[in-house]
Amino acid sequence: MGSGRSVAVNLLDFDLPGLIAWFESIGEKPFRARQVMRWLHHFGADDFGQMTDLAKTLRAKLEQLACITPPVLVAGQDSADGTRKWALQVGPNNRVETVFIPDGERGTLCVSTQVGCALECRFCSTGQQGFNRNLSTAEIIGQLWWANRAMGRDPKNERLISNVVLMGMGEPLLNYDNTVRALNIMLDDHAYGLSRRRVTVSTSGIVPAMDRLGQDCPVALAVSLHAPNDRLRDELVPINRKYPLKELMAACQRYLEFAPRDFITFEYVMLDGINDSDAHARELIALTREVPCKFNLIPFNPFPNSAYTRSPTRRVREFAALLQAAGIVTTTRKTRGEDIDAACGQLAGRVEDRSRRVERRVSVA
Repeated sequence: MGSGRSVAVNLLDFDLPGLIAWFESIGEKPFRARQVMRWLHHFGADDFGQMTDLAKTLRAKLEQLACITPPVLVAGQDSADGTRKWALQVGPNNRVETVFIPDGERGTLCVSTQVGCALECRFCSTGQQGFNRNLSTAEIIGQLWWANRAMGRDPKNERLISNVVLMGMGEPLLNYDNTVRALNIMLDDHAYGLSRRRVTVSTSGIVPAMDRLGQDCPVALAVSLHAPNDRLRDELVPINRKYPLKELMAACQRYLEFAPRDFITFEYVMLDGINDSDAHARELIALTREVPCKFNLIPFNPFPNSAYTRSPTRRVREFAALLQAAGIVTTTRKTRGEDIDAACGQLAGRVEDRSRRVERRVSVA
């Protein structure tokens, strides 16, 4: 890899405009930045010596000034259902987890944006681990960089990762700037060239940041809803106390003015006896009447010391049928990777600093 000295700039931290600006700052032309961007992300280079269309003098210069430093791969696990999970070291005593989920011709990578999570949603193992820090752009995009190298390509020389969802550890919109830079890299034709429709940001409902994302980098949006009224959502998703459902629904409507899809996906974890009654379904129908949407019902994935249990399969089917009868497209997420703790809500990693609970209610400027 490039020089690991502390003065070196990690080029994985830059989206293309940032990389162009950096190259200009060292006296190089913008097209060199585009070349390097392709080497970094399209080809997965980890050494400047591999960049054979750059002059030797430029490669030597980059060795002196820059580095290519992705997260460090610690371990990988393969599930019986084809799901794969990687644990990546992001500094001393901190790990994040990223998951690849195959489904027919689609291959989805679930990416983390924070070490732990500050929001403490009651039904989420990650949320119970506490919060340490935001990931850098290099640490976010580095998960896709690593996964592409691990997965390789299919017989047609196409990447196996077709979709990316920011649904791993953390709340993406509470790490806004680094998340948007990583999104820009995912979408850039010089890097991964993903469609906006194939990149999804999941949020618990950080309303000001939702508005910013619609302006800055509109991609598909999934909102972790999980309750049809403020009283229950205040309990399950505490950020609701700051941005209640009326404000959240209005933000969803505003986002659709810019979104690449004509609907918002509402994620709804099914908790037995908590949020899964017919009355709850009817409340959801009324709540979302003005928001073009689809529902993704998520079977609860248990974790140690959880206070909840999974809704029975029959109850999930009946709940879905009520939503569908009201004209709402409704799917039930398959539980994947449960045998390696890679299912939704199970990513925990090793978060050493679990005591910084004061940062749970993080404001977005």
